[in-house]
Amino acid sequence: MTRIAIACAALLVSALPAAAHYPFCTCMAKGGEITCEGGFSDGTSAEGVKLDVISYDEDVLVPTKFDAASKVHFPKPDGAFYILFDAGPGHVVEVDWQDVEGLSP
Repeated sequence: MTRIAIACAALLVSALPAAAHYPFCTCMAKGGEITCEGGFSDGTSAEGVKLDVISYDEDVLVPTKFDAASKVHFPKPDGAFYILFDAGPGHVVEVDWQDVEGLSP
């Protein structure tokens, strides 16, 4: 029984580093375009991860995914919006339009 408990504890501890990374997303505006860069705290790329630009009415204005450089480029939408980086449960980042560098309320 002790061997099983030790094996289970070792398995649990080895899984902890994988769960310890968190997502990040920073966005900046230049001209009429917004660029967002995303990734994970452990250095993992966000390539292929979903990023949506959503109106306050919950309409998806720009459905997109991060490119090979972990970036997304899109034209600035009219009106208020937020940016949703969704890499799955526990890995979600929201950026309100007022928090986009280079945009003023």
